[in-house]
Order: sequence, then structure tokens, then C-alpha cells
Amino acid sequence: MPVYSMTGYASGQNAPAGSHADTESRAHGAGRLGVEIRSVNSRFLDLSFKMPEELRQHEPALRELLTGPLKRGKVELRASIESTSTAGIGEPSAKLLQRLNGVQDSIKSWLPGARDLSVADVLRLAAGDTLTKGDWGPELTEVAEKTLKALLSAREREGARLARMLQDHLAQLRKLVEQALPLVPQLVEQQRTRFLERWQEAMGLAAGGTPPEAAQDRAMTEATAFAIRIDVAEELTRLGSHLDEIERLVKKGGEIGKRLDFLIQELHREANTLGSKSATLELTRIGVDMKVLIEQMREQVQNIE
Repeated sequence: MPVYSMTGYASGQNAPAGSHADTESRAHGAGRLGVEIRSVNSRFLDLSFKMPEELRQHEPALRELLTGPLKRGKVELRASIESTSTAGIGEPSAKLLQRLNGVQDSIKSWLPGARDLSVADVLRLAAGDTLTKGDWGPELTEVAEKTLKALLSAREREGARLARMLQDHLAQLRKLVEQALPLVPQLVEQQRTRFLERWQEAMGLAAGGTPPEAAQDRAMTEATAFAIRIDVAEELTRLGSHLDEIERLVKKGGEIGKRLDFLIQELHREANTLGSKSATLELTRIGVDMKVLIEQMREQVQNIE
């Protein structure tokens, strides 16, 4: 399955006036229906709708349409109706004029100071009345489906880019693990020897002197314990295991964002431990480089569905 980003944008409109697909829209007069869908990252699926009142009744159907293919993200759908009439100013019908006059008289009976409707007001109301006639439901669903399909394609393209970036960072992290592995035995032995030398100095032993057997055993025990504390072999092993799992998930695709986010946290924890145990400049540098790459991965993983 593909890897999907939660970030995307798409827009669509109904067919132009006069086309075969626009036959149904003639019931609404010369109107163009437009739909925009935009999405950004979010922990859960958060849907919002912005549309005129004449389309508000179709929100449940649109919500059901979006919740099928979309699993995470803050998603906003905008719908609008725009007049596309090019035939000049249409004459309002006598029935509409009569209705507007009755409404105006009713309002003025309660609000005597209200101004009368102007010709421009009447024409604007007449145009709005034409656009809102009929049922926009089938056409709105059709345009929304096309726009959603375009949004999914955009999210898939962005997801493919994120997957390539993650694969590249995984390869770089593996190289750093490979650089660190040979340093571990050398580092442990080096630190154990250094510990024993400092212990002998603290005991005030002359060169070539031999400490009491009990003291020597105690020193070896302390040196071994110290060497174990700075041994990062276990952290490197866990890092490699997490990298394998991330690579497997990226190849699998689908809804992997939450699991990737958890694994990135684990990577960061192991890299921090590696840095805190580091006793050489080379290992410190490797730990810093790891944390930089992991932080870059964290920022991008937050956009994956």
C-alpha cells in the first residue's frame, strides 16, 4: 500500500454551462458549484465544513464520504455556489416581486424606519433565488468525489516523497551504527584499563607494586562494573532493531503514522542514552549526528497518515 501524507489540497467545479454533464445544473439556473478540500496533520481525523446554507443539509453525506478513505488529519471542505449567467440582467417574475413586496410590508410594519428595497436589492435577491432552486445534492456529491480523489492523489505523491526521505535517513543511521559498533569493545577495554590505573594511583602504589589480593579483586569488580555502564552495544542493537521495523512499515504503507511516531521516540531515547554513555569524542559525534537525523525524521513522520 502507498504511504499517505496528511497534507494536501484539491479543488473542483461542476461542468461548464452548456455541456452535457451540466444538464442537471440547469435546474439551479446559471450557477457554478465549487468544492475545495485541504488537509494538514493532526493526531486524529478532524473534519470541518464551510458552505452556504442551501448546501448545509448535505453535510452528513459529505462527512460520510470523507471518513471512508481519510483516517487522520485536520480536513476542511469548502463549497460555494457562484452565478455564471452571461445573458445580462434577468427580469424578476411577477410572483417573486409580489412576494418581496409582501415581505417588505411585513418588515416595515414592525420596523417603520427600515428603508425600502432598491432595484439593486431586488435584482440581487432574484439572482440568489434562481441559484438556490432545486436540489444540489447529486451534483455536490459528484464534485466532492472528484475533488476527494484529487486530494488522495496529492497526499499519495507527498507520502511517496516522505517515504523516500525516511529511507534515505534510515540508510544514514545504519552507517552511523556500523561506525559505532567497532568502537565498543575498544572503548570498554580502554576505560577498564584507565580505571585500574587511576585506582592504583589512588592507592599510592609504586610502579611494579602489587596490591593486596582482596583490594585487587575489588578494583577488578569496580572496573568491570564501570565498563558495563559505558557499554553501548545494547543501545546499538536496539537502534538497529527499530530501524528494521521502520523500514518494514514504510515498505508496507497504509496507516503507519502513529506507529512510526512511537518508533521515532524510541530511536531518540536510544540515541540519548548513547550520548550519555559516550566516553570518546568519536562516539559523541556519532550520537549527535544520529539525533540530528532522528529529529528530521520526527518532523516528517508527523505528516504521515
